[in-house]
Amino acid sequence: MIAMRAALAFLAALLVPATAGAQALIDQCTAETCKARLTPDQLAGEAQTLILAGRYDEARPLVAALFQVPDKKFEARFLSGMLAAGMGDHATAAEFYKEILSDDPGQTRVRLELGRELLAMGHTASADKQFKIAAQDDDLPEDVARTIRSVRDVIRARRAWRLDIDLGFAPDSNINNATASDTVTILWGGIPLPLTLDQRAKARSGTGQTGSISGGVRMPVADKVSAIVDFDLAGNNYSGSSYDDYQVQAAGGVEFRVLPNASVSIQGVGAQRWYGGQVVSRQTGAKAGFQVRLSDRDQMGVQIDSRRTDALFDPSYDGWQTGAYITYERAIAKSLVISGGGFVRRDSLKAEAYSNTEIGAIAGFGGELPLGITFGLSGSVSRAKFDAAIPLFSYDPRQDWRYTGRATLGNRGWRLLGFSPQISASYSRIDSSIDYYRNDRLRFRFALARYF
Repeated sequence: MIAMRAALAFLAALLVPATAGAQALIDQCTAETCKARLTPDQLAGEAQTLILAGRYDEARPLVAALFQVPDKKFEARFLSGMLAAGMGDHATAAEFYKEILSDDPGQTRVRLELGRELLAMGHTASADKQFKIAAQDDDLPEDVARTIRSVRDVIRARRAWRLDIDLGFAPDSNINNATASDTVTILWGGIPLPLTLDQRAKARSGTGQTGSISGGVRMPVADKVSAIVDFDLAGNNYSGSSYDDYQVQAAGGVEFRVLPNASVSIQGVGAQRWYGGQVVSRQTGAKAGFQVRLSDRDQMGVQIDSRRTDALFDPSYDGWQTGAYITYERAIAKSLVISGGGFVRRDSLKAEAYSNTEIGAIAGFGGELPLGITFGLSGSVSRAKFDAAIPLFSYDPRQDWRYTGRATLGNRGWRLLGFSPQISASYSRIDSSIDYYRNDRLRFRFALARYF
């Protein structure tokens, strides 16, 4: 904690604005009653000097007067934030800074002040995000950039917990994740025989309630070593129980900081899924990761995840599922990030016809825009090849092309009890060599989300 306070104190000293020449105006009026004529710029300068001098009661009416000047909205909000921070009201100060950033995400100085207030409130994860964005400003003085890196290192070393929650409703074109085909061809004694599918086997649309909770705990246990625990809950509830889908996953392990800008983690993993009111699968395994910050704008990560699946709905799907993922992320502007990567997944299951290898690529783009708007675009394309044929459908092993896309739009400038609105649309498609496994699914999600 001493290291955190020292770094923040130095950052605060570096950010103190120059106020030369302003003091003379403050003390000109010494009579019991006096008047002064100030330009808007002088008014802002007087208020700032009083705040820095700790004379908050005297600064308050000047800041209030500044709100009456139409083209001084930024200065009025910023000085209101400084005033609230000086009086120890960190929550109010943070709200003023958030209002400024909602209109103009490019205000680096304001973002740094917001980071300081979030830290003062104990919101370390949110503070780290603000410092990360601020560090991408190429015009930052080197001493300020160096101090930001030091503060972020301390935050990551001492971050205790995180929690994200969202609740909403989700229209879905295929709640039963069924085939997109109306007919399938089977081989009967070697003779192709087309069959029309029963209505229950076709895609069914619906709208349900949806929600998710994601959180984690990270506690230092030794020098450069932290214990980490993560958990995720997600569910979709539809009319009746036939298509209800719930999942839970938990992971626990340790993280080693091998370099100031790099870490390695290893965790045990357990997961369970319910579908249609029944437990359909359980998983146990492990995952390992490597993360490195290449610069203030670039970072890369590698993850390997391997787990044993117990498929209670069909023992043919029992077996091992292993995946390796690599991602690269670059900030192309102060609050805009582009990412890309690739993955390899291997399902080694009891039935060879269901065992497969999938290779794919992923890409994404997102960030913050003025007025508090957040957005994200992402997608993937992959090729899956199966080990053996399913004689009922084909003498050749199945092969798929798989596509996914997702678009998200939110506004953190609008908040209700800390929750902000978020809309997303996701699309998935499987083009399979076997008609029965062709699939289309379009899902919308209207939710309120909160990030602690």
